[in-house]
Formats: sequence, structure tokens, C-alpha cells
Amino acid sequence: MEAVASKPVIKVVALCGSLRKGSFNRGLLRSAIQISKDSVNGMEIEYIDISPLPMLNTDLEVDGNFPPVVEGFRQKILQADSVLFASPEYNYSVTAPLKNAIDWASRPPNCWADKAAAIVSTGGSFGGGLAQYHLRQIGIYLDLHFINKPEFHLNAFAPPAKFDSNGNLIDPQSKDRLKEVLLSLLAFTLRLKGNS
Repeated sequence: MEAVASKPVIKVVALCGSLRKGSFNRGLLRSAIQISKDSVNGMEIEYIDISPLPMLNTDLEVDGNFPPVVEGFRQKILQADSVLFASPEYNYSVTAPLKNAIDWASRPPNCWADKAAAIVSTGGSFGGGLAQYHLRQIGIYLDLHFINKPEFHLNAFAPPAKFDSNGNLIDPQSKDRLKEVLLSLLAFTLRLKGNS
């Protein structure tokens, strides 16, 4: 009997820049998790709540140790193969909670280095596109490697309805576009890991 090689499974951590329960960006991540379970073989996505992280303050690092909640977060990032970001756009940039999480995981040793990443966002007219651009700039210094295509920024308020009253993505075309992002992230992650 011949052994069948199993397809590698990549571990993706999903981070949302919005802390609001009904956040449309969090809804994108919930949808991505469901899509990955239903129709993207070889990918596991775990949502990581960044709200418990304290604001970055190096005085909290004692004897080379991070606060336990920060260390737990850093370990999740280190153990992941890639990262899926979802963030609204605040003042042409990423949100303060997301930047704070990024900064904590960038403290030496940098947890982001050499990981594949993708960004999805939703909001007003441009759907968070400027926040995505700024996140890509941040990623350069962190050695994060973002997929270039497909881009996913969604105008949450243009017809037809994109989300239900609980912030869940309901638009089939948007779900198809989100699946394409996940497939691209999977392929790019495998390529970076030398498994393509």
C-alpha cells in the first residue's frame, strides 16, 4: 500500500482592527473563516481578539518578559504561517488597536518576519483602501509579504446590501471575491514556505 502525501495545512491568524462587536470588518473575518472551512482545502483560520492587549509601553516588559496577554498574542503570531488583516480606515490609516497589536508583535524578536499576509477591508466609498495602503507600508519594515492581487476593499453601503443587521457578510459576489483572496493567500504562503 502506497502512502498518500497529505496536502500541507497553513495556519492563518485573523486580526480585526475594529473592536466593535457588530463590525463589518469582523464580519469579513467570520465569513473568511466559514469559507475556508467550506471550500478552501489546506487552510485553517483562527480569529485572534486584540482587545485585551494593553497599549504598547516598554515599561511593561520586565526582565525581558512581556505581559502574559502580550506573550500569548506573540506566540499565536509566531506559530502562524500567514496573517489575514481586516481593518476599517481611520483618518487615512489603520486603527489604533491594530497598530498597537502590530507594534507589540514587532518588539524583538519580530514575530511578523517572513510571513505571507492579506488585507481585506470594508467601509465607506473606497472601502478602507487607504488603510490597506498604509498597512502595506508598515509591512515593508516588518518583513511581511502581502499578496498583491486580488485586492478586496468593499463599499459597505452601496446597494445591494452587503451585511445583515449583525454585521455578517451576506452578499454572494463579495463572498466569491473573499474566497479568491483566501486562495491567493494559500498559494502565496505555500510558495514562500517552498511547498508550491
